[in-house]
Amino acid sequence: MTPDQLQAAVLALIAGARLKSAGGLTVSEFGSLVVEVIRLAVAGLDTITTLDGPAKKAWTLSCVGTLFDAVADSCVPTLAWPVWFILRPAVRTLVLSAAGGALEQILVLTRAAAPEPIA
Repeated sequence: MTPDQLQAAVLALIAGARLKSAGGLTVSEFGSLVVEVIRLAVAGLDTITTLDGPAKKAWTLSCVGTLFDAVADSCVPTLAWPVWFILRPAVRTLVLSAAGGALEQILVLTRAAAPEPIA
């Protein structure tokens, strides 16, 4: 997968998430979307050799941040919006921290499920 193909796939996933979030999302649905973005990024970035590990992690977390910015507001009931706008930056930081930890675990699972290269 080329970097452009990976970026297009992530943007397509986020666009689909926006459509899905139009009717509102639960927190568990949002969590599933975060894991899906991380899995897609890990699978795609494993094939890209021009980036090192920290750059790949930063790119993946950037994708999670973009997803958060796109759909997180739809997880919050309208009545809670005044409080949400105060807490949103802290929640975003918390989501990115959790995604960083989840990334390490998903990376291990994705690589374990990948077939061994034939020498």
